[in-house]
Amino acid sequence: MVGEARRVNRGELGTALRALRQASGKEAKAVARSALMSASKLSKIETAKAAPSVVDVERILAAIGVSDEVKEEYLEAVRAAATEATAWRLIRRMGVHKAQQQTRALEAQMAVLRLFQPALVPGLLQTPEYIRAILSRHDLGEDALARAISARMERQQALYDSTKELHFIITEPVLRWRIVTAARMAEQLDRIASLSRLPNIDIRIIPLSARQQDIANHAFVIRDDRTVTVETVHAELVVTDPRDVALYVRKFEGFAADALSCDEARSMLESIRNGFLREPETD
Repeated sequence: MVGEARRVNRGELGTALRALRQASGKEAKAVARSALMSASKLSKIETAKAAPSVVDVERILAAIGVSDEVKEEYLEAVRAAATEATAWRLIRRMGVHKAQQQTRALEAQMAVLRLFQPALVPGLLQTPEYIRAILSRHDLGEDALARAISARMERQQALYDSTKELHFIITEPVLRWRIVTAARMAEQLDRIASLSRLPNIDIRIIPLSARQQDIANHAFVIRDDRTVTVETVHAELVVTDPRDVALYVRKFEGFAADALSCDEARSMLESIRNGFLREPETD
């Protein structure tokens, strides 16, 4: 463990991180590798040519090996920008599979996940065919698409980690949205029903028949009540201000109270699945 807690503002964050790493005696390449970033990205952060995200700083500090006190001092500085946005075009440029790997690293560290999705089946619950249909819309080459699909499927190992609590709320239209063929949609609903039986997973469905007190604006993911990731049309937003995170937690809990769970949710899944299976296959 290295370094002692000190006040650091966002402007001097890169220099401070470099000094902290050098004091630890660790090489930049080793820290970058442990932090799941390129050496060039770490260099840009340390020289203030690139502004790090909260996740970047947390990984760098973990790779260096600092006390919780030091970590909180540095994270406080980066949280000065309470909401960070990364445009999807930048994610595609970096590599969608790398973004999936970064998300997997976050999910490996978390204990509790809450995910609300009003448009698509959550990535952790998707079948391989559904994953391909979603990621194919990013205009990826075949090799890049294959890597992205593989990375998303690797993320799904988190579902079977009994030390984690995973809570999903999806709206009924998600189950009916024709992302793949009727037969493949039936398989997707079977997968959701099967996963709902795992003891560490809670999957709830908001039926169209339920009167709602809130608006399903967009998808969001809450990790450990510390960060919220929001997906918009143009970018991915990361929210870290505790007051904003609390708003999303309350929104999630409100939806959870009106949603179907356990046998009721599985009954709806079965009914919609059977409807898909009765359709003549056209593809």
